[in-house]
Amino acid sequence: MIVLGIETSCDETAAAIVTLDKRILANVIHTQVDDHQPYGGVVPEIAARNHLAYLDRVIQKALMEAAIHIDQIDAIAVTAGPGLIGGVMVGVMAAKVIAASLAKPFVAVNHLEGHALTARLSNNVEFPFLLMLMSGGHCQILMVSGVGHYEVLGQTIDDAAGEAFDKVAKSLDLDYPGGPQVEKLALQGDPKRFVLPRPLKGRGGCDFSFAGLKTAARNIIMAGEVQTDQDKADLCAGFQEAVKDCLVDRLKNALAMISIEFSTVVLAGGVAANQYLRSALTEVCQSAHKEFVAPPLKLCTDNAVMIAWAGIEQLRLGKSSPLDFQPRPRWPLSELKGN
Repeated sequence: MIVLGIETSCDETAAAIVTLDKRILANVIHTQVDDHQPYGGVVPEIAARNHLAYLDRVIQKALMEAAIHIDQIDAIAVTAGPGLIGGVMVGVMAAKVIAASLAKPFVAVNHLEGHALTARLSNNVEFPFLLMLMSGGHCQILMVSGVGHYEVLGQTIDDAAGEAFDKVAKSLDLDYPGGPQVEKLALQGDPKRFVLPRPLKGRGGCDFSFAGLKTAARNIIMAGEVQTDQDKADLCAGFQEAVKDCLVDRLKNALAMISIEFSTVVLAGGVAANQYLRSALTEVCQSAHKEFVAPPLKLCTDNAVMIAWAGIEQLRLGKSSPLDFQPRPRWPLSELKGN
Protein backbone atom coordinates (compact mmCIF):
# COMPACT_ATOMS: atom_id res chain seq x y z
CA MET A 1 0.00 0.00 0.00
CA ILE A 2 1.34 3.43 -1.02
CA VAL A 3 -0.48 6.49 0.33
CA LEU A 4 -0.18 10.14 -0.64
CA GLY A 5 -0.65 12.48 2.34
CA ILE A 6 -1.56 16.17 2.06
CA GLU A 7 -1.33 18.74 4.87
CA THR A 8 -2.55 22.36 4.56
CA SER A 9 -4.11 23.10 7.95
CA CYS A 10 -1.94 26.09 8.86
CA ASP A 11 1.14 27.64 7.24
CA GLU A 12 2.93 24.57 5.87
CA THR A 13 2.06 23.26 2.41
CA ALA A 14 3.10 19.62 2.61
CA ALA A 15 2.86 16.35 0.72
CA ALA A 16 4.34 12.98 1.59
CA ILE A 17 4.29 9.43 0.32
CA VAL A 18 4.36 6.64 2.89
CA THR A 19 3.99 2.87 2.62
CA LEU A 20 2.23 0.29 4.77
CA ASP A 21 5.61 -1.11 5.84
CA LYS A 22 6.55 2.30 7.25
CA ARG A 23 8.86 3.56 4.51
CA ILE A 24 8.79 7.32 3.97
CA LEU A 25 9.32 7.62 0.21
CA ALA A 26 8.90 11.40 0.16
CA ASN A 27 8.42 14.22 2.65
CA VAL A 28 8.09 17.66 1.03
CA ILE A 29 7.23 20.83 2.93
CA HIS A 30 6.93 24.34 1.51
CA THR A 31 7.21 26.68 4.47
CA GLN A 32 5.50 30.06 4.56
CA VAL A 33 7.55 31.52 7.41
CA ASP A 34 8.89 34.42 5.33
CA ASP A 35 5.38 35.40 4.24
CA HIS A 36 3.99 35.55 7.79
CA GLN A 37 7.06 36.82 9.64
CA PRO A 38 6.29 40.54 9.07
CA TYR A 39 2.96 40.04 10.88
CA GLY A 40 4.36 38.09 13.83
CA GLY A 41 1.96 35.21 13.24
CA VAL A 42 -0.04 33.31 10.65
CA VAL A 43 -2.43 35.36 8.49
CA PRO A 44 -5.17 32.92 7.37
CA GLU A 45 -5.84 34.61 4.01
CA ILE A 46 -2.15 34.62 3.06
CA ALA A 47 -1.81 30.99 4.12
CA ALA A 48 -4.78 29.88 1.99
CA ARG A 49 -3.51 31.74 -1.09
CA ASN A 50 -0.08 30.18 -0.71
CA HIS A 51 -1.57 26.71 -0.41
CA LEU A 52 -3.41 27.34 -3.68
CA ALA A 53 -0.25 28.55 -5.36
CA TYR A 54 2.13 25.83 -4.17
CA LEU A 55 0.21 22.62 -3.41
CA ASP A 56 0.33 21.21 -6.94
CA ARG A 57 4.08 21.80 -7.14
CA VAL A 58 4.62 20.25 -3.71
CA ILE A 59 2.69 17.11 -4.72
CA GLN A 60 4.64 16.84 -7.97
CA LYS A 61 7.91 17.20 -6.08
CA ALA A 62 6.86 14.44 -3.68
CA LEU A 63 6.13 12.09 -6.58
CA MET A 64 9.53 12.88 -8.09
CA GLU A 65 11.27 12.35 -4.75
CA ALA A 66 9.55 8.98 -4.36
CA ALA A 67 10.31 8.10 -8.00
CA ILE A 68 6.76 6.91 -8.61
CA HIS A 69 3.90 7.87 -10.94
CA ILE A 70 0.61 9.19 -9.59
CA ASP A 71 -1.10 6.01 -10.89
CA GLN A 72 0.92 3.97 -8.38
CA ILE A 73 -0.73 5.73 -5.44
CA ASP A 74 -3.21 3.41 -3.68
CA ALA A 75 -5.04 6.04 -1.61
CA ILE A 76 -5.05 9.75 -0.75
CA ALA A 77 -5.16 10.99 2.84
CA VAL A 78 -5.62 14.66 3.71
CA THR A 79 -6.00 16.86 6.75
CA ALA A 80 -9.73 17.64 6.86
CA GLY A 81 -9.61 19.56 10.15
CA PRO A 82 -9.12 21.05 12.60
CA GLY A 83 -7.27 24.07 11.26
CA LEU A 84 -7.59 27.33 9.35
CA ILE A 85 -10.59 26.50 7.22
CA GLY A 86 -9.37 28.23 4.05
CA GLY A 87 -6.21 26.17 3.98
CA VAL A 88 -7.99 22.96 4.97
CA MET A 89 -10.42 23.43 2.08
CA VAL A 90 -7.57 23.78 -0.42
CA GLY A 91 -6.04 20.46 0.65
CA VAL A 92 -9.34 18.61 0.84
CA MET A 93 -10.47 19.72 -2.61
CA ALA A 94 -7.14 18.70 -4.14
CA ALA A 95 -7.28 15.30 -2.44
CA LYS A 96 -10.84 14.71 -3.61
CA VAL A 97 -9.96 15.54 -7.21
CA ILE A 98 -6.98 13.17 -7.18
CA ALA A 99 -8.96 10.39 -5.50
CA ALA A 100 -11.87 10.75 -7.91
CA SER A 101 -9.68 10.90 -11.01
CA LEU A 102 -7.73 7.78 -9.97
CA ALA A 103 -10.76 5.99 -8.52
CA LYS A 104 -8.79 5.49 -5.31
CA PRO A 105 -9.89 5.66 -1.65
CA PHE A 106 -10.11 9.10 -0.03
CA VAL A 107 -9.33 9.38 3.69
CA ALA A 108 -10.25 12.48 5.69
CA VAL A 109 -7.73 12.68 8.54
CA ASN A 110 -8.05 14.56 11.80
CA HIS A 111 -4.89 16.67 12.09
CA LEU A 112 -4.58 15.89 15.80
CA GLU A 113 -4.87 12.17 15.16
CA GLY A 114 -2.02 12.58 12.69
CA HIS A 115 0.15 13.91 15.53
CA ALA A 116 -1.16 11.25 17.91
CA LEU A 117 -0.27 8.28 15.69
CA THR A 118 3.14 9.50 14.46
CA ALA A 119 5.01 7.61 17.19
CA ARG A 120 3.52 4.36 15.88
CA LEU A 121 5.28 5.07 12.58
CA SER A 122 8.57 6.38 13.94
CA ASN A 123 8.95 4.28 17.12
CA ASN A 124 6.60 1.29 16.67
CA VAL A 125 4.58 2.29 19.77
CA GLU A 126 1.83 -0.18 20.64
CA PHE A 127 -1.64 0.60 22.00
CA PRO A 128 -2.54 1.64 24.62
CA PHE A 129 -0.31 4.63 25.37
CA LEU A 130 -0.52 7.92 27.22
CA LEU A 131 -0.32 10.94 24.92
CA MET A 132 0.70 14.49 25.69
CA LEU A 133 -0.41 16.48 22.64
CA MET A 134 1.28 19.87 22.73
CA SER A 135 1.11 22.26 19.77
CA GLY A 136 0.44 25.90 18.99
CA GLY A 137 -3.31 25.49 19.28
CA HIS A 138 -3.79 22.34 21.34
CA CYS A 139 -2.73 21.12 24.77
CA GLN A 140 -4.14 17.82 25.99
CA ILE A 141 -3.35 14.62 27.86
CA LEU A 142 -5.14 11.60 26.44
CA MET A 143 -5.26 7.84 26.86
CA VAL A 144 -5.01 6.30 23.39
CA SER A 145 -6.37 2.77 23.20
CA GLY A 146 -6.66 2.48 19.42
CA VAL A 147 -7.25 4.32 16.15
CA GLY A 148 -10.18 6.63 16.83
CA HIS A 149 -10.21 5.78 20.56
CA TYR A 150 -9.13 8.77 22.65
CA GLU A 151 -10.01 9.47 26.27
CA VAL A 152 -9.27 13.06 27.24
CA LEU A 153 -7.81 13.18 30.76
CA GLY A 154 -7.02 16.88 30.74
CA GLN A 155 -6.78 19.89 28.44
CA THR A 156 -6.04 23.58 28.54
CA ILE A 157 -8.73 25.83 29.96
CA ASP A 158 -7.32 28.84 28.09
CA ASP A 159 -4.07 29.10 26.08
CA ALA A 160 -2.11 26.14 24.74
CA ALA A 161 1.57 25.82 25.68
CA GLY A 162 2.78 26.48 22.14
CA GLU A 163 0.50 29.49 21.84
CA ALA A 164 1.92 30.92 25.06
CA PHE A 165 5.48 30.42 23.76
CA ASP A 166 4.63 32.27 20.54
CA LYS A 167 2.87 35.17 22.28
CA VAL A 168 5.70 35.73 24.74
CA ALA A 169 8.14 35.66 21.83
CA LYS A 170 6.07 38.24 19.98
CA SER A 171 6.04 40.49 23.06
CA LEU A 172 9.85 40.26 23.07
CA ASP A 173 9.99 41.15 19.34
CA LEU A 174 11.56 37.80 18.51
CA ASP A 175 11.32 36.39 15.00
CA TYR A 176 8.36 34.21 14.02
CA PRO A 177 7.92 31.33 14.76
CA GLY A 178 8.62 32.29 18.34
CA GLY A 179 8.79 28.97 20.20
CA PRO A 180 12.23 27.94 18.90
CA GLN A 181 13.53 31.47 19.52
CA VAL A 182 12.47 31.34 23.16
CA GLU A 183 14.15 27.94 23.60
CA LYS A 184 17.36 29.23 22.01
CA LEU A 185 17.55 32.37 24.16
CA ALA A 186 16.70 30.41 27.31
CA LEU A 187 20.01 28.56 27.00
CA GLN A 188 21.81 31.79 27.95
CA GLY A 189 19.37 32.87 30.65
CA ASP A 190 18.89 32.62 34.41
CA PRO A 191 15.54 30.88 35.04
CA LYS A 192 15.42 32.11 38.65
CA ARG A 193 15.71 35.84 38.00
CA PHE A 194 12.07 36.63 37.27
CA VAL A 195 9.28 35.32 39.49
CA LEU A 196 6.59 33.70 37.35
CA PRO A 197 3.48 31.70 38.31
CA ARG A 198 2.86 27.98 37.73
CA PRO A 199 -0.92 27.89 37.03
CA LEU A 200 -2.72 24.82 38.47
CA LYS A 201 0.54 23.29 39.74
CA GLY A 202 -0.14 21.25 42.86
CA ARG A 203 -3.84 20.88 42.13
CA GLY A 204 -5.61 17.68 41.21
CA GLY A 205 -6.51 16.65 37.68
CA CYS A 206 -4.70 17.03 34.40
CA ASP A 207 -6.01 20.33 33.02
CA PHE A 208 -3.61 23.07 31.93
CA SER A 209 -3.65 26.86 32.10
CA PHE A 210 -1.04 29.10 30.49
CA ALA A 211 -2.88 32.43 30.11
CA GLY A 212 -1.81 33.68 33.53
CA LEU A 213 1.81 32.71 32.93
CA LYS A 214 1.80 34.42 29.55
CA THR A 215 0.24 37.56 31.04
CA ALA A 216 2.75 37.62 33.91
CA ALA A 217 5.63 37.48 31.43
CA ARG A 218 4.09 40.24 29.31
CA ASN A 219 3.56 42.41 32.39
CA ILE A 220 7.28 42.17 33.19
CA ILE A 221 8.04 43.29 29.63
CA MET A 222 5.51 46.15 29.76
CA ALA A 223 6.95 47.32 33.08
CA GLY A 224 10.25 47.98 31.32
CA GLU A 225 12.21 45.27 33.13
CA VAL A 226 13.39 43.69 29.87
CA GLN A 227 15.81 46.01 28.09
CA THR A 228 18.97 44.08 27.21
CA ASP A 229 19.61 40.81 25.41
CA GLN A 230 20.46 39.25 28.78
CA ASP A 231 17.12 40.44 30.17
CA LYS A 232 15.38 38.68 27.27
CA ALA A 233 17.37 35.52 27.85
CA ASP A 234 16.53 35.51 31.56
CA LEU A 235 12.83 35.97 30.91
CA CYS A 236 12.81 33.23 28.28
CA ALA A 237 14.60 30.88 30.66
CA GLY A 238 12.16 31.66 33.46
CA PHE A 239 9.14 31.27 31.21
CA GLN A 240 10.35 27.96 29.80
CA GLU A 241 11.12 26.70 33.31
CA ALA A 242 7.58 27.60 34.43
CA VAL A 243 6.03 25.75 31.47
CA LYS A 244 8.22 22.75 32.26
CA ASP A 245 7.07 22.72 35.88
CA CYS A 246 3.43 22.79 34.77
CA LEU A 247 3.86 19.97 32.24
CA VAL A 248 5.76 17.81 34.74
CA ASP A 249 3.10 18.33 37.41
CA ARG A 250 0.24 17.45 35.06
CA LEU A 251 2.04 14.36 33.72
CA LYS A 252 2.66 13.08 37.25
CA ASN A 253 -1.05 13.48 38.01
CA ALA A 254 -1.99 11.60 34.85
CA LEU A 255 0.38 8.73 35.62
CA ALA A 256 -1.09 8.45 39.13
CA MET A 257 -4.72 8.34 38.00
CA ILE A 258 -4.54 5.75 35.20
CA SER A 259 -5.62 2.26 36.19
CA ILE A 260 -5.09 0.34 32.94
CA GLU A 261 -1.76 -1.23 32.02
CA PHE A 262 0.42 0.68 29.55
CA SER A 263 4.13 1.07 29.03
CA THR A 264 4.71 4.21 26.92
CA VAL A 265 4.21 7.96 27.21
CA VAL A 266 4.24 9.84 23.91
CA LEU A 267 4.88 13.57 23.46
CA ALA A 268 3.57 14.83 20.12
CA GLY A 269 2.99 18.17 18.39
CA GLY A 270 5.23 21.15 17.73
CA VAL A 271 6.15 21.67 21.39
CA ALA A 272 7.70 18.18 21.31
CA ALA A 273 10.59 19.74 19.37
CA ASN A 274 11.68 21.58 22.55
CA GLN A 275 14.63 19.59 23.87
CA TYR A 276 14.47 21.11 27.37
CA LEU A 277 10.88 19.99 27.83
CA ARG A 278 11.63 16.57 26.34
CA SER A 279 14.43 16.05 28.86
CA ALA A 280 12.27 16.98 31.85
CA LEU A 281 9.39 14.73 30.80
CA THR A 282 11.82 11.88 30.12
CA GLU A 283 12.97 12.05 33.75
CA VAL A 284 9.38 11.82 35.00
CA CYS A 285 8.75 8.75 32.85
CA GLN A 286 11.95 7.07 33.97
CA SER A 287 10.93 7.56 37.61
CA ALA A 288 7.54 5.98 36.82
CA HIS A 289 9.18 3.11 34.88
CA LYS A 290 7.52 4.17 31.63
CA GLU A 291 9.16 4.54 28.24
CA PHE A 292 9.15 8.13 26.95
CA VAL A 293 8.82 8.59 23.19
CA ALA A 294 8.82 11.71 21.03
CA PRO A 295 8.97 11.50 17.22
CA PRO A 296 12.00 12.81 15.30
CA LEU A 297 12.08 16.60 15.19
CA LYS A 298 11.06 16.74 11.52
CA LEU A 299 7.87 14.84 12.37
CA CYS A 300 6.91 16.96 15.40
CA THR A 301 5.86 20.09 13.54
CA ASP A 302 3.15 19.98 10.86
CA ASN A 303 3.97 17.56 8.06
CA ALA A 304 2.20 15.29 5.60
CA VAL A 305 3.99 12.10 6.66
CA MET A 306 1.80 11.92 9.74
CA ILE A 307 -1.31 12.44 7.62
CA ALA A 308 -0.36 9.68 5.19
CA TRP A 309 0.37 7.34 8.10
CA ALA A 310 -2.94 8.16 9.86
CA GLY A 311 -4.63 7.36 6.54
CA ILE A 312 -2.85 4.00 6.44
CA GLU A 313 -3.96 3.28 10.01
CA GLN A 314 -7.58 3.83 8.94
CA LEU A 315 -7.31 1.98 5.64
CA ARG A 316 -5.99 -1.21 7.20
CA LEU A 317 -9.05 -1.17 9.46
CA GLY A 318 -11.20 -1.01 6.34
CA LYS A 319 -12.12 2.63 6.81
CA SER A 320 -12.19 5.47 4.25
CA SER A 321 -14.25 8.64 3.75
CA PRO A 322 -16.99 9.67 1.31
CA LEU A 323 -16.10 12.31 -1.27
CA ASP A 324 -18.77 14.60 0.19
CA PHE A 325 -16.91 14.80 3.53
CA GLN A 326 -16.94 18.43 4.66
CA PRO A 327 -13.79 20.14 6.01
CA ARG A 328 -14.04 21.10 9.68
CA PRO A 329 -12.35 24.08 11.38
CA ARG A 330 -12.96 22.36 14.74
CA TRP A 331 -12.77 18.61 15.20
CA PRO A 332 -12.02 17.32 18.73
CA LEU A 333 -10.39 13.92 19.01
CA SER A 334 -13.18 12.91 21.37
CA GLU A 335 -15.60 13.03 18.39
CA LEU A 336 -13.73 10.35 16.46
CA LYS A 337 -15.30 6.92 16.32
CA GLY A 338 -12.99 3.91 16.30
CA ASN A 339 -13.78 0.35 15.30
